[in-house]
Parts: sequence; C-alpha cells; structure tokens
Amino acid sequence: MPSEETEVGPSRELVSDVFARDCPSRAAFEDVTAKWASLALLALREGNYRFNALRRRVEGVSEKMLSQTLQALERDGMLTRDVVTAIPPRVEYALTPLGAQVAERLRGLADLLEASAGEVARARASYAGRQSQPPVRT
Repeated sequence: MPSEETEVGPSRELVSDVFARDCPSRAAFEDVTAKWASLALLALREGNYRFNALRRRVEGVSEKMLSQTLQALERDGMLTRDVVTAIPPRVEYALTPLGAQVAERLRGLADLLEASAGEVARARASYAGRQSQPPVRT
C-alpha cells in the first residue's frame, strides 16, 4: 500500500511503505543500504569514532564520500555529530538509538555474508566460467 495518511481512532497515522517512491522510509532505506553507509554504521556499532579513525576503519572510502555518507545518516537520524571543543577541536560520530537498531540488523546480515564467503566465491567463479563460454546455439 502506498504511503498515505489513514484515519485511526482520534489521531491520524502515517502508513509507511518502502516500495512507495515518495515514502520517507524508502529514502532512509536507500541511504542505509548504500555500501559506505552500511559499513560506517557497522563500524559505529563498535563505538564512537572520529572522522579520520572511521575513514581508516572503513577501508577504501574517500574523504568526500565518507563526509557525504555521514551527512545523509545524520539527516536520517541514524547518528549524531558531536563537535568537541578542545585544542585542537574534533568531531566525534556516534549512533542514535535508531542507528544502533539498524546497525544491529546489518551486523546479522554481515555475519551471514562473512560465514558464506566460500559459497559466494564458488558461485562467482562458476558464474565467471559460464560467462567466458561461447553461447550455445540450438
């Protein structure tokens, strides 16, 4: 069912549907499931991080991409950005309660994929072998 307001008792309730184009849950889903966002959330599940430490933890992410990713996750309420007034000043990122719940579910997915790495590697090798063969003509 598309995202819409429906009458429920004396108050109105928003019905969310991740498949609906304009639903806020879909936008958050897209942000959270982006490669760098998922990895950042998993890292932040381990504890608070400063920007450069988080960048080192999430190997391969550029400074620009991590910055954009963190802004999107902050906008969606998944993390907080705390500016610590010290010399030198620093910024620390931490999960919100919602971000922690999302990260917990992502951890389950990551655990499943890590445990299945051999199976995935075999499937990829099989697929690559099929792609390198000439097509069968009938």
